[in-house]
Amino acid sequence: MKRILFIFLVLIAVILSGSEGLLFPSKDSLNVKQIVQLPTSGDPNDVFVVDTFAYIGMGNNLVILNISNKTNPKQVGFLCLSAIVIKIYISGNYAYIADDYSGLRIVDISNPTSPKEVGYYDTHGNASDVCVSGNYAYVADGYSGLRIVDISNPTSPKEVGYYDTHGWAIGVYVSGSYAYVAVIYSGLRIIDISNPTSPKEVGYYNTRYAGGVYVSGSYAYIADYSSGLRIINISNPTSPKEVGYYDTPGYAWDVYVSGSYAYVADRGSGLRIINISNPTSPTNVGYYDTPGNARGVYVSGSYAYVADGDYGLQIINISNPTSPTSVGYYDTPGYARGVYVSGSYAYVADGNSGFQIINISNLTIPYQIGHCNTPGVAYNVFVSGSYAYVAVLDYGLRIIDISNPTSPTEVGYYNPPEEIQDIYVSGNYVYIANGDHGLRIIDVSNPTSPKEAGYYNTPGYAEGVYVSGSFAYVADGYSGLRIINISNPASPKEVGYYDTPGSAEGVYVSGNYAYVADYLDGLQIIKISNPKHPKRVGNYLTHGWAVGVYVSNNYTYVADTREGLRIIDTNNPKKPKEVGYYYTPEIIHKVYVSGSYIFLVLSSGIYVLKKI
Repeated sequence: MKRILFIFLVLIAVILSGSEGLLFPSKDSLNVKQIVQLPTSGDPNDVFVVDTFAYIGMGNNLVILNISNKTNPKQVGFLCLSAIVIKIYISGNYAYIADDYSGLRIVDISNPTSPKEVGYYDTHGNASDVCVSGNYAYVADGYSGLRIVDISNPTSPKEVGYYDTHGWAIGVYVSGSYAYVAVIYSGLRIIDISNPTSPKEVGYYNTRYAGGVYVSGSYAYIADYSSGLRIINISNPTSPKEVGYYDTPGYAWDVYVSGSYAYVADRGSGLRIINISNPTSPTNVGYYDTPGNARGVYVSGSYAYVADGDYGLQIINISNPTSPTSVGYYDTPGYARGVYVSGSYAYVADGNSGFQIINISNLTIPYQIGHCNTPGVAYNVFVSGSYAYVAVLDYGLRIIDISNPTSPTEVGYYNPPEEIQDIYVSGNYVYIANGDHGLRIIDVSNPTSPKEAGYYNTPGYAEGVYVSGSFAYVADGYSGLRIINISNPASPKEVGYYDTPGSAEGVYVSGNYAYVADYLDGLQIIKISNPKHPKRVGNYLTHGWAVGVYVSNNYTYVADTREGLRIIDTNNPKKPKEVGYYYTPEIIHKVYVSGSYIFLVLSSGIYVLKKI
C-alpha cells in the first residue's frame, strides 16, 4: 500500500513540478512587467548554509537569513525569482538556483542584504537540482536530463553539453570526474564529465524512486522515496553495487552526509539520523519529528537545517546524534488569499499565518512590519480607516486595529451563518457576501461589538459584493448580478438584477457600469444607471475562469485563473478590447490596483506588476 500510494504522490509531484507546461501557457506578458513579489508566503523546498547565513528556497523567493543566533534567525535579504526555487547551491559570491521551468538562475550574494540576479540560462526542461564544480554548473533538468552550463562568466552562462538520462532527472552531485544523477524510475546514473562537452554514462544502479543524492568517499547515498536510504559502492563507477540500506518510516526526500552519519529529510517523519560507519549495516540512531514535511536538509557543524514545508526552517542541534533537539526556527508565512493596499502598506490575508502588514514604501525592499494571528485561515481583507476587516475560515469576520501598523490587534469579531466570500466596508457598515445566506449587513460603529443590522437572502450563492451610493451589487453565482437597495440597512430590498450567462464570481462598480467576473463567460459589462433595469452593453471572453475584477482609469483588470491577469480597455464599454496580460505561474485568486501598480494574489504570495 505504501508503494502504491507513493507512486501516486510521485506522479503528482512530477506533474506539479512541470505544471507550467501542463496547466498554463508559456509565461509571457504584454504591456506589464513584474516588479517584485511581496515576502508573504511559500513553503521551503531547500536550504543551503554558509557561515552565518542560511539561504532558503521559499516559493518563488530566495530568502537569506542571518543565523548567527540559532535560537532567533532573522531575515536580512530577499529576492523574487521567476519560478519555484527548488534547489540552491552556493559557490563563492553566487547562489546557483534550480528554478523549475525558468532553468538556472545566478544570483550575486556578495551583499546578503541585497541579492541581485546577474545571469540565467533557460534550460530545456524543469531545473530540479544544481551542483557547481569549477567553471561548470550541473543541472538535473527533469525530462531534459543533465545539462552542463559554463558559468565562468556568471552574467552570461552557456550550455556546453548535456546527457539524456532517459527519465526525470531530479538530483545531482558532482565528485571528481563524475556526475551522479538521481533519476525517478531509473535510479542512480553515473556520468563521466571529464569532457564537459561530451558527457557519457558509465554505470547505473536502479533504486527505482531515487530523489536526493550525496557522495562521500567511495559511496553514493540515495534518498529513495519508496525505500529510504540506499548506499551504493561507487569505487568502480562502471559497476556500482548496493551494499546496504535503511528503510525510513516516511518518504526519503533528501540526504546529507557528515562524518559517520547520514541525515535524511523523510517528509512526514521528519529528520532521521542514520549511522553509516558500517555502510553494509546502517542503523537509525536518532530522529527529530519536525512539525511539517521535511523536504530538504543541510548540515553545518553541530546543526541540521531542515526545510520543513508549512513550518518553515527548523534548526536542530545534532551534537548528540542519538538525541537531536530543536533550538530555533524561522516560520515562513502561509498562503496568500487576499490583499488591500493603502498608502505605504499592503494588508494581506495570509492563510494559516493570519493577517500580515507589509511596508511597500520602497517596492524594491518590501518587508513585513506587523502580524496578527487569526483563529483560522485568513482569506480576505478590507481596510477602512484604522481597522482591517478580515474574513477567517470557520471564524467569521475579525476586526483588527491597525492604528499602529507594527502591532495590529484584534478588537472584535462577528460570525455569520456561513463562510464569508467577500467583504466591502462603507461608512459604519460591513457588507458580507455570505454564500447561500446572501448579503449580510454588519454594524461596526462600535468595532469592539459588531452587530448584524440586516440581511437579504439572494436566490443564488453570494460570491462578491461592491457598494456604491445606496446600492449593494452582489455577484450571486449562477443567479447573476443582484442590485439591492441598502438606504435602510435594517431592511435591504432587491430592486433589479441581470442574469449573467455564466457564474458571477466578482463585481466592481465604476460610474454607471458594473463589471462582473463571470467565470467561464469572462467579463460582463452591465449598465446600471437605472438600477431597476440593468442591461448588458458589452462583454469580453477571457478564455479562462474569470474570478476577480478591478477597475481603474478606464481599464478593467481581470483575475482569470488559468489565463492569469488580463487587462481590458473599457473606455468604450460597448467595445472592450484586451491591451495587456500577464501569465501567472499558478492560479490567480484576486487582483487589486493602486496607482500604477497591480497586485496579484497567488497562493505563493503577492505579485506586484507595473504597466509599461
